[in-house]
Amino acid sequence: TLLTINSGDYIFYTDWAWTSFVIFSIAQSTMLAVGAVYYLLFTGVPGTATYYATIMTIYTWVAKGAWFALGYPYDFVAVPVWIPSAMLLDLTYWATRRNKHMLILVGGTLVGLSLPLFNMINLLLVRDPLEVAFKYPRPTLPPYMTPIEPQVGKFYNSPVALGAGASAV
Repeated sequence: TLLTINSGDYIFYTDWAWTSFVIFSIAQSTMLAVGAVYYLLFTGVPGTATYYATIMTIYTWVAKGAWFALGYPYDFVAVPVWIPSAMLLDLTYWATRRNKHMLILVGGTLVGLSLPLFNMINLLLVRDPLEVAFKYPRPTLPPYMTPIEPQVGKFYNSPVALGAGASAV
């Protein structure tokens, strides 16, 4: 559980939610599948992935509550969605009891495909992340990571932009 929690940014703060999402998707789906399959193979106890997912969801809700208590808006922290992917993994374990290689192959694929999908839908529902990020910057962020307002249209005619565009074409 601790390995899974520490792989990727398991809390989607609205200011860096999409950056976290990419690292999170790879790290969390890998850790959830590897951790649960490892445990299942060596103990034979099903339901482990869902157990991991529930623990991490509770941890994140506690963190969300802590940020809310500090005066941040309710949707400043987006709680990632683990439980459906974990249930798919546990269901795969039940369906492939006789063939552990299929558990790793099918279960890992299901988690790897479903976890990013569920969390993408989750993050699309967050109220304008950019606006929230500017109104409520995270005090724990170092100054160089503080989001900067985009300078829209400022560099359209710069030689670098024109060269980059031409080379892309």
